[in-house]
Amino acid sequence: MQQIFNFIFKNSNRLLFLLLLCISLLLTIQSHSFHKSRIISSANYVSGGVYEKINNISEYLNLKTQNEALALENARLKSILFKTKDTSEIRKIESLKGVAPDDILVSKVIHNSYNAHENFITLNSGSLEGIESDMGVINNLGIIGIVDKTSPNYATVVSLLNIKSQINAKIKKSNHFGSLVWNGKSTGFVQLIDVPRLASVRKGDTIVTGGQSVIFPENINIGTIDKIYIDNKTNYYTLNIKLFNDMTNLGHVYIIKSKYRDELNNLEKQNKKDE
Repeated sequence: MQQIFNFIFKNSNRLLFLLLLCISLLLTIQSHSFHKSRIISSANYVSGGVYEKINNISEYLNLKTQNEALALENARLKSILFKTKDTSEIRKIESLKGVAPDDILVSKVIHNSYNAHENFITLNSGSLEGIESDMGVINNLGIIGIVDKTSPNYATVVSLLNIKSQINAKIKKSNHFGSLVWNGKSTGFVQLIDVPRLASVRKGDTIVTGGQSVIFPENINIGTIDKIYIDNKTNYYTLNIKLFNDMTNLGHVYIIKSKYRDELNNLEKQNKKDE
């Protein structure tokens, strides 16, 4: 306390000058509207800046509370979303040569294996929707595989990426046929084997389904020729085919029903009996 008194006595003249200055400024501001408005404006600017800083600090300190509120809101919205059925309609393929629109079923891949040698795909549709074994499965880019087994609500599909898969295919421009297989290596490539050396083949040529079975209609896309090998023992080509489809990323698919399948199967069974 003694130090305060000593400071006041030592600086009494300066303190008196500052006091009189403040009083004079106050009287000037009160008696002149221009000066008063300028002071108020300046005070508002300073106080506004201070309030903004305080608000920013307050918002930062309240981030945890706000994040918790957002998390609760997200949980509520997700709950509503999960309880809502998927109403988005998947457009059917309008036309497929030899197949009526009513014979094309829409389904969705719910499981897809591609890391093994014998890979399978699971669909969320089964026998209740009319899916049966040996039906072809495609999407907008090309073929996917062949239905293997069904239950009332699900179906398994032998993927193109299955070493036991064998599908009739051909070179689109020349109609030379071969068997489409997979060597178990890359998920992006399959092989067309037993293509005769007489066939004119070039890198980039399109490979499509051959149509020599009731599983797939003719001319459904598969991929393009990437590499050409000659089997000296058999004198046939082996073609490495780059798939149009990314077999590791599948969504909705189409299952093809063939009205001639039962007729052809019964005929083949009759031929076997006659033998």
